[in-house]
Amino acid sequence: MNAEQIKQLIAAGLVCEHLELEGDGRHWFAVIVSPQFEGKRPIARHQMVYATLGSQLQTDAVHALSMKTLTPAEWAAQRS
Repeated sequence: MNAEQIKQLIAAGLVCEHLELEGDGRHWFAVIVSPQFEGKRPIARHQMVYATLGSQLQTDAVHALSMKTLTPAEWAAQRS
């Protein structure tokens, strides 16, 4: 899978105010900002993202994904 395909899967499953993805084709790093993360612990946020990728993780189309998951308020605080 390429970066655009992965971004489309994530964006189809989550409301994303910001979505960055970089990687080498097998190992990826994402920054995802979503209001859907409000009130969720980091592990729950990651599970939400993994759910958008579904079988792509199980079939090894996406081998590894590390991520930073932020609410819009957390994102704004980091950027100021």
